[in-house]
Amino acid sequence: MKRIALPEGERIPALGLGTWKMGERADRRGAEVAALRRGIELGMNLVDTAEMYAEGGAEEVVGEAIAAVRDEVFLVSKVYPHNAGREDAVAACERSLSRLRTDRIDLYLLHWRGSVPLAETVEAFERLRAQGKIRHWGVSNFDVDDMDELAALAGGAGCCADQVYYSVSQRGVEHDLAPWLRRRSIPMMAYCPLDEGALVRDARLAAIARRHGASAAQVAIAWLLSREAVVPIPKAARVAHVESNHAATRLVLEPEDLAGIDRAFPPPRGKRALAMV
Repeated sequence: MKRIALPEGERIPALGLGTWKMGERADRRGAEVAALRRGIELGMNLVDTAEMYAEGGAEEVVGEAIAAVRDEVFLVSKVYPHNAGREDAVAACERSLSRLRTDRIDLYLLHWRGSVPLAETVEAFERLRAQGKIRHWGVSNFDVDDMDELAALAGGAGCCADQVYYSVSQRGVEHDLAPWLRRRSIPMMAYCPLDEGALVRDARLAAIARRHGASAAQVAIAWLLSREAVVPIPKAARVAHVESNHAATRLVLEPEDLAGIDRAFPPPRGKRALAMV
């Protein structure tokens, strides 16, 4: 498994496990837990979740899945913007820790910008880190202007990641955000790398996939894995789906494949609004 360095030097898996929409139905819990455990076995041991997902339900699924292998997992969770205040973020983190059945979160993210001043959130994150309840912190859905504001704050240089919507069809971040992050050695985590499933059926990706005996989804993931300092986190709620995603790590796209993707999904020529779901 390719690994990506955080600003402080720790290296994390380049392909992780997303959990958005997990924990919403009790009858799917067993399959979701099994899928996460299989992913960890395969080396996809970065698990991303959030207090927003099923209002804590996804964190509970993750907690069950990682209970026996906690030390092997790089655990990521996110705090709601309205819970990101000086005291509220600490309380929210405690609730997440309880649902996750652990004593620390490896990377704790602000889910998106809200009305709470960033300085308060940074202060809370740094307090949580000093207490050992989180090991690193970062942000999600932050564009360049947000990152500039964050970097100017006391403690703002502690940001270790920015999680954004990034896929072959959503490439706006390449114009200025991706270069901004690379200059500071901050990895980009790519959520919705399959456009909520739309790219699985894309004929243009399927044509490339046929040359490799692969699937359109595997091409979409392999393309992200070929980008510098990008960590895609596809959600897979079934073991077979996890295994298929993992197979993308063995897919090497040729220059003609990359050129074909650029023709089908042209890179941005100017600034675009940050995509969000």
